[in-house]
Amino acid sequence: MGGRQVLAARQLLAELLHDELSEHEQLSAARSVVAELGSSERLLELTAELASGEGDPHGCARLSYRHVLGFDKLLLIDDGPHHMLRAHLWHPGRGAIGKEDIHNHRSPLASSVVRGRLSMELYAPRGDAQGEARGDTRGDGPGGIAADHYQESLADGSADWLLEPTGPARLRLTQVAQYAAGSTYALPAHTLHRAWCDTTEPTVTLFLETGNGRRRHTDVFTAAGPHPGAVPKVPLDVDDYLSELDALAELLRSS
Repeated sequence: MGGRQVLAARQLLAELLHDELSEHEQLSAARSVVAELGSSERLLELTAELASGEGDPHGCARLSYRHVLGFDKLLLIDDGPHHMLRAHLWHPGRGAIGKEDIHNHRSPLASSVVRGRLSMELYAPRGDAQGEARGDTRGDGPGGIAADHYQESLADGSADWLLEPTGPARLRLTQVAQYAAGSTYALPAHTLHRAWCDTTEPTVTLFLETGNGRRRHTDVFTAAGPHPGAVPKVPLDVDDYLSELDALAELLRSS
């Protein structure tokens, strides 16, 4: 199931992440994993090994795709219900539907910025009545940001994202941060946020999604207007997947 780097990464995941951990312990352990595996040298070795065909290229290609938020999601290690380790390649200025969306995740996550820089905003819900009483409209004023709320889920029998509108909402901005190369962060599943590459060069992040207690849906908030009811998720074929891994390895070599 893999060469030396793949087996070592799987062993580290198994040692540090297990079902008995609380969410706080899980986040701390996940952050330790991405910090160790997310060094440029370690990720380069792992990526190059996977690009040579080690691991599970067919299975990982089926779960790798170009995300609507403007980055490529390349699955490196899939450990079923427990955790998924991905490389994210962010392209400056690229993004389609939902590039401004605020969202959360199905399970706790941790990420390490390997190359480039990532900006992030954190949000929290705010009662609509407060904003309406103040007369606020869209914008981050005292009443917060007005947005449309969707519940996002995966379609049965396909890889499409389904977006079900649930009505208007109001959010407040709670934190703004920048993460340079070498930085790590971890977020509980329910944390509302949005992230983007804010440099003119590609940004690479190592992303660990822990699978314990996964939620059935995520929340998506947009102030950019209505979304379609379904957004296609087109997986990479094996050749494209291996080619993307090889290109990622070359990018890491040049860092």
